Amino acid sequence: MKNHKFILLCLLTFVFNQVSAQSIITLEQALDLAGQSSPSLQSSIYNLERTTESLNAQRAALKSQFSLNVNPLDYSNSRKFDTRLSQWFTNKSTTSAGTFRVDQPILLTDGKISLMNQFGWQSNSSEILGVTNENKAFFNNLNLSLTQPLFTYNRTKMGIKNLELDNENAMLSYAMQRLTLEKNVSQFFYNVYLAQMSLTIKQEELVNTEKSHEIIKNKVEAGLSAKEQLYQSEVNLSTSKSGVESARVNLENAKDQFKQYIGMDIVKEISVMTDVAVTPIVVDGKKALAHGLASRMELRQRQINVETSQFDLITVKASNEFRGDMVLSMGLSGDDPTLTNIFDRSTKSPRISLGFNIPIFDWGQRKARIRAQEAVINSQKLNLTNQQTQIQIDIRQVVRNLSNLKNQIEIALQNQKNSQLTYDINLERYKNGDLTSMDLNLFQVQLSDKKMAYAQSLINYKVELLNLKIQSLFDFTTNEAIVPEKFIRDFQSGIIK
Repeated sequence: MKNHKFILLCLLTFVFNQVSAQSIITLEQALDLAGQSSPSLQSSIYNLERTTESLNAQRAALKSQFSLNVNPLDYSNSRKFDTRLSQWFTNKSTTSAGTFRVDQPILLTDGKISLMNQFGWQSNSSEILGVTNENKAFFNNLNLSLTQPLFTYNRTKMGIKNLELDNENAMLSYAMQRLTLEKNVSQFFYNVYLAQMSLTIKQEELVNTEKSHEIIKNKVEAGLSAKEQLYQSEVNLSTSKSGVESARVNLENAKDQFKQYIGMDIVKEISVMTDVAVTPIVVDGKKALAHGLASRMELRQRQINVETSQFDLITVKASNEFRGDMVLSMGLSGDDPTLTNIFDRSTKSPRISLGFNIPIFDWGQRKARIRAQEAVINSQKLNLTNQQTQIQIDIRQVVRNLSNLKNQIEIALQNQKNSQLTYDINLERYKNGDLTSMDLNLFQVQLSDKKMAYAQSLINYKVELLNLKIQSLFDFTTNEAIVPEKFIRDFQSGIIK
């Protein structure tokens, strides 16, 4: 616990030494900011928006579609030849009309019912051999038709299903991106934290080197030590100063990468603050495996790929299929110079049309395409099996790593304590003239390395624990399952209005 307090104290010292204009960022704040501004997450959101709106559009297309086409004026005056009478005639026509149409797709059968009504007024005159025939009348054409494909698959249903799978896949990708974002933000955050720690430790190392340099300088001036000891001390001092500047450069680079990933202004000055104290927890490997295999979204994505490839097989089989098309139509037409008398002499116009496409020989093209698509399906099924195996391997590996990292923390802590004691002892020897500047510098560097190694071991454990949370979709620190659907609900209710 003392070492935890030491690390926190070092970081506090670093932060308070920075300019007051800097913003102190916690890990929770970084995660919130990345959730709103991260470019990678924004890309996922746009993809989800695209698939959601495409699905909404296709569902809306299943409802009745209304359209109105208005042609207020159509005038023509032309000279034509009548092939029936072998005579030329002059035709003049003026028409004003409008067409109202309703189309209703039938999801169950992939057919379509259409209702069309055309209403208008027409003035037409034709002159043949000096004789003029003229007609002025209102007209109305009402038609109800059914178009129905036969002996083929339902393209409308398949289109809807494909869009639903595409949308589900985008939702899964969005939820996975949210989880991955948490891990990546944490990693970038801890990189900045470690860079700050490194700078703080290098600054402490510089202070100690300056003190030891002052000691040897006084001894040389008093004639108690050889001048080569002073020369070596000056080399150590220059090296320590160089180490501080290198650590400062590494810190600024780590900050830029962190700010870019979370979507923060790249020129904004920041510092990070967190407590890296670790309380090791017991992880049930069997529970992690079972929950991961039951909940991992990648498995559902692989299943979607299998389903999509099976739909593609249906399309391939229909590339040269036996198919029929049926059209049933009933029309009612009427015309009269008086509007109210349009249907006094109405004409019924029924129509029945039935056609078939009968493939005869395609040189084996259809069979070859079917075999190719079946190979794709088998490949997707293999990917699903491999994904299940990979999930098990990843979770087992993380569980082992956590056990090892727990031991590494204890070893790193003990090494830091021993290095501190070793340095203190050799510093006294140095003051008494029993140790050279080069030897003391080696102990100083060793102490700095062990401090960094201990901080790194703590962060490695925290990152790997977060990795287990993502791999198994179970948080062993709170003993709660991760529910990816929450990300999707947040998206649907708040991100896109």
